[in-house]
Amino acid sequence: MKFAVIGGTGLIGSQVVKNLNAVGHEAVPHSQSTGVDVISGRGLDEAVAGSDVVVNLTNSPTFDGASPAFFQTSMDNLLAAAHKGGVGHFVILSIVGTDQVPELDYYRAKALQENILEAGPIPYSIVRATQFMEFMDAVLSWTADGDTVRLPATPIQPIAAKDVAAAVAEVAVGTPLKGIRNIGGPEIFSLDELGRITLSHKGDNRIVVTDPTAGMFAVVKGDVLTDKEAHLAPTRYTDWLSA
Repeated sequence: MKFAVIGGTGLIGSQVVKNLNAVGHEAVPHSQSTGVDVISGRGLDEAVAGSDVVVNLTNSPTFDGASPAFFQTSMDNLLAAAHKGGVGHFVILSIVGTDQVPELDYYRAKALQENILEAGPIPYSIVRATQFMEFMDAVLSWTADGDTVRLPATPIQPIAAKDVAAAVAEVAVGTPLKGIRNIGGPEIFSLDELGRITLSHKGDNRIVVTDPTAGMFAVVKGDVLTDKEAHLAPTRYTDWLSA
């Protein structure tokens, strides 16, 4: 099968391309660096031409109020190009609980992306993942202040990027789900606990202070960013830290 992986040079996309090619498919990475622009539409028709499947792993450059416009325009352009090219399966990566946190601009934007795909002309699959382990350093940096890091006790189910890429590749080679598959890490932590584990492992002596008002995840209510019934990935957080 031939796959056009849009956003195929990024953290997840590069691994999806590698995984698909390793089992005999033809997966071609496309991004701005290869001359493809999902906002202007430049290079899209050529990128998806002759592909059986489009895997869209592009992401908004910001997480603020500009992100809905990015997903609206990029999805409109990609779906038009894919439909014109006769693509039979369109896959996106989204977030577990994205439709449950309307307070966050970026989560509303990802929910919009899902809705556009569902209403589009191409059989589709949506893979929703929990929070990436690779993002933990960024989360710690948001509320770091001197010797302390403030984090809420929001439940988090961290998943390794390599496991996300494997799940996306698996879905992409299959029959379109015409729905959503949730994937998550094998363990659930409170975010403040995860912060303490991370700092301790790195030999970082900063103290994590539990603060229900701190950072982006403070607005999340309950355990909507986790899913115990999801397809569980194998990599545990402490094993990932030690790798």
